[in-house]
Amino acid sequence: MENLRDLERSLDPYPFYAQMRESAPVFRGERAGLWHVFLYDDVQRVLSDYEAFSSHQPREEQSVTGQLFAASLINTDPPRHRQLRSLVSQAFTPRAVEALAPRIEAITGELLDQVASAGAADLVEALAYPLPVIVIAELMGIPAEDRDRFKKWSDAVVQTAGPERVRDGAAGPAQPANHGEMVSYFLAMIQQRRRDPGPDLISALLAAEIDGQQLTVPELIGFCALLLVAGNETTTNLIGNAVLAFSGAPGNSGNPGITERLRAEPDLLPQAIEEVLRYRSPVHAMYRTAIADVELGGQRIPAGDSLVAWIGSANHDERHFERPEEFDVDRGHIRHLAFGQGVHFCLGAPLARLEARIALQAVLTRLPGLAVAPDARLERMESPIIYGVKQLPVIWQT
Repeated sequence: MENLRDLERSLDPYPFYAQMRESAPVFRGERAGLWHVFLYDDVQRVLSDYEAFSSHQPREEQSVTGQLFAASLINTDPPRHRQLRSLVSQAFTPRAVEALAPRIEAITGELLDQVASAGAADLVEALAYPLPVIVIAELMGIPAEDRDRFKKWSDAVVQTAGPERVRDGAAGPAQPANHGEMVSYFLAMIQQRRRDPGPDLISALLAAEIDGQQLTVPELIGFCALLLVAGNETTTNLIGNAVLAFSGAPGNSGNPGITERLRAEPDLLPQAIEEVLRYRSPVHAMYRTAIADVELGGQRIPAGDSLVAWIGSANHDERHFERPEEFDVDRGHIRHLAFGQGVHFCLGAPLARLEARIALQAVLTRLPGLAVAPDARLERMESPIIYGVKQLPVIWQT
């Protein structure tokens, strides 16, 4: 456990999570000095109790990525968090998101048109990556020719997220060149929108005020970076993880023939997506800092210590889910923590669910007999927080 790189690379970290829930549900790694939290109840508390566990990382703990997000929603606590969140919440209400459905359907159709007759493709490259990138880029008013740069920047961010010492020095240097390029791009975009505002989120944020004051430049940059990553990585990996779960790979158990059942019962798809969010959560970990001395799971955590809340483990906790290692679309109401908890519950959850539902329905309808390619070599993307595969070779009948 001291070298988190092994855990980050694993496509099946769940046996390790189960072991930790039983033997050391809250423990402090000696080398990195981070506390690791594995049980559902403890993870839920760490994520939701902002009076005990702050989302703000001390500056000495911040990686290059942490500095980028220092003034953003994800790294602030109430009351400032509530003020910042209110500025963008209207763009992500269920009604506002549902209005995007026709455009998401059109993009999905255009992307699948390019591969439907081929009988094989990398589903990440063909659909799961470009769809959310196009959607969030259009919301932000980003030109189409710049979308490919988004993926490079987004990958760099998730690879270097979290406290500086979370990676135990194993990752090598962060990627300041990519971050610097992204910051310069958004600064230029902000300046352009000041001169010529449009019907996009960046223009809306520039015009917004909190108690008569406009957002600072660091806050604007933090918003742009957060929208880029949250609007891209979560949905990309939700779609990919869903196809893996539906097809019974890797290491899946229970519910054979789920793809055929979902094709025959399309109304079951939203419930299946919720089970995907539990079973293969796109976000496996989040970070917090203890504000004061606090007891958690029988352990005393000193003020100022950083914690890793393992969402991927919490969503497999036997104390909350029967047969947690089975993918079960008949599980019913699922209180998973895939989108976080409390005031930091993911603002983009309605959009992620909508994009996944539209994309997966189209895949089930247009790619009959969909299955992971028999010779596929699945490799997990490297990130301390994100869970998904770099490529997803699939085949289907034509």
